Amino acid sequence: MTIRRKRERLYYLVFVLPALLSFFLVVVLPFLIGISYSFVSWDGIRLNPVEWVGLENYKNIFSDERFIASALHTVEFTLISVITINVIGLSLALLVTGGLKGANLARTMFFMPNLIGGLILGYIWKFILSDTFKAVGEATGLAGIFFNWLLDPVFSLFALVVVITWQMSGYVMIIYITGLQTVPEELVEAAVIDGAGPWRRFRNVVFPLIMPSVTVCVFYTLSNCFKIYDINLALTGGGPANATEMFAMNIYNEIFSYNKYGYGQAKAIVFFLLVALVTLTQVAITKRKEVQL
Repeated sequence: MTIRRKRERLYYLVFVLPALLSFFLVVVLPFLIGISYSFVSWDGIRLNPVEWVGLENYKNIFSDERFIASALHTVEFTLISVITINVIGLSLALLVTGGLKGANLARTMFFMPNLIGGLILGYIWKFILSDTFKAVGEATGLAGIFFNWLLDPVFSLFALVVVITWQMSGYVMIIYITGLQTVPEELVEAAVIDGAGPWRRFRNVVFPLIMPSVTVCVFYTLSNCFKIYDINLALTGGGPANATEMFAMNIYNEIFSYNKYGYGQAKAIVFFLLVALVTLTQVAITKRKEVQL
């Protein structure tokens, strides 16, 4: 091995090892410790004994009605949110790349909600959906539409969908814009010459070519909607009557409110496996539909 090759390898180790060490200490090691906790019964207090229960925590999960209910709420919320975020994000991308005047300003305005933290965003929309909606309903006589959504089990879930859609649509818009800019203009022009209308051009030419962006956006929205916690906490707190308690909030409450560290960690492992399975399946499906030029 030459001196130059040795020096390059040394530089590689100097720059990569700190990052690998940090990743191991912050991500891998806590994850492995968490797996070990999922097989014990422990209340989190250091002086109290740790009891080995094996797979008992995992068995209890499937008879935990509250956890199953939170799973159903999360799946329902995620399915609706992924559709609304991607449809609106793609529509905004088509709008700002279609010759709109002030397109750069529009991109900035649409992206800005993504810069607001989840907790702050939740408290802002909590004021809008409770006090403001109630005032508008009383002033207009449309109390059947404008009322405190957060007090209704059905509307409170849709309130979460509205807020997460408002926050994330601008971000996925940027990704879709990048995909739209890679579509060759000559293919679109050829479709126009063949007499294809706007919808047929989008469905048969543009959309297949932006499938890599679709893969990224759907993966991003799926994983983030499944893991939602901060907006859930600030906007509804899981209420009313646990109607909007999501996966992450249920796990957090199990560990830090009920002091069931082992059982809560078992839920977290199941949650991790579920999210990994869903997102990897989604990536595999959408990858197959990508078109190579």
